[in-house]
Amino acid sequence: MPPTLDEILAKASTVENPTDEYKKILDNIKQLSTPSTLAADLIRIANSIFSGAGGVVFTRSILGNFTDTLKSFEGHPDLWIEVGQHVVDMISESTSLSSSLLEQSAALRDLVAAAHEANEDFLDAAKALAEIPLDSSQRRVPDAAKASIWVRIVRNYLEVDDSTTAETYLNKLKNVMHTVDDPELQLHFKLSAARIQDSKRQFLAAAQSYHDISFTSAIAEEERLHTLGMAIKCAILAPAGPPRSRVLGRLYKDERSAGLEEYGILEKMFLDRLLVPAEVDKFAQGLAPHQLATTSDGSTVLAKAVVEHNLLGASRLYSNIGFDALGILLGLDGDKAEDTTARMIEQGRLTGSIDQIDRIIYFENREASGEKGSGRAEVLVGKEMRRWDNNVQAVAEDVERLVDALQSEFPEFVASQIAV
Repeated sequence: MPPTLDEILAKASTVENPTDEYKKILDNIKQLSTPSTLAADLIRIANSIFSGAGGVVFTRSILGNFTDTLKSFEGHPDLWIEVGQHVVDMISESTSLSSSLLEQSAALRDLVAAAHEANEDFLDAAKALAEIPLDSSQRRVPDAAKASIWVRIVRNYLEVDDSTTAETYLNKLKNVMHTVDDPELQLHFKLSAARIQDSKRQFLAAAQSYHDISFTSAIAEEERLHTLGMAIKCAILAPAGPPRSRVLGRLYKDERSAGLEEYGILEKMFLDRLLVPAEVDKFAQGLAPHQLATTSDGSTVLAKAVVEHNLLGASRLYSNIGFDALGILLGLDGDKAEDTTARMIEQGRLTGSIDQIDRIIYFENREASGEKGSGRAEVLVGKEMRRWDNNVQAVAEDVERLVDALQSEFPEFVASQIAV
């Protein structure tokens, strides 16, 4: 009858050089164990390794083989988690060994995190990676290796919509990415930054970041187009005004945009055309939950963006309009339409003035600068009369230029027909 695993381990722990014996056990684990007992058997081997028979040098050496053996069972993430976490806990609880086994602990935590990622348990994966010692004086970790771990942590937190914690690790990345040459890490860093801007509703910055990433040749064409689509969505959700108009212009002129589903609404926004509810509802179906979140005033991010855009479009169509009429156009009540207009004028995203007595909004025929306070009309009285005077003056100047041209070409005709 062949010896049991316990008997083999008891014998291995008594020899003068146990390293080779434990290596043989690990190499033959598939023959010594069964699928149903594999996890328990690997834990028994780990317990025997930490029994103290071989000392620190032995434990450090054999743990590398143990990790490789565990990693060889690909497609068994639950096994990696159960056994790997058990060994990690044993290392942490050992006051005499924990500081000497930092590399081995890091390798096992990485394996456990990979298993959680395979199971789509992203929060547990992020926590496992966060426990890997990266700043210890006893373990020097290259910047590229730190960046690799932090990028995974950021991406895992973003998968569970925890952008606040993700940003904490992104800030750590900012301190080392200038020393990292790996194009893939650089791409993941930029993409993570864009996703955090997006989740924090910094839509204008996110749109610019996504658009820049869409030109990266390191990713497949399909992914580049997907990223371009994300840039368009963020630009549409951004507050209406000159900065957004510039971003919309860049995206509209990108010849790839014409083939995307979002192109229709992009074109109407770039050309300052009014949006109808049907196309807005269709666009909303492709948005992420955070892009449809309710804001402090009770409206959604998309609804607010559409109202501001339609208000900007109305300013191109009307020189003046009443509060209630504008409200009907925007789908708001008159007072809400006034509030929205006043806010955009104050923020320099729309130029005009408001007559609260007659409840009329006057739009200025000039582009907003985007600077706070620059949207107010400088002179609020007699605007229509001044415009009339300017038009009369322009007509008079055109007539004078025409007479001068006739006099230079046909002096006799002018002398006989026109009193100069």
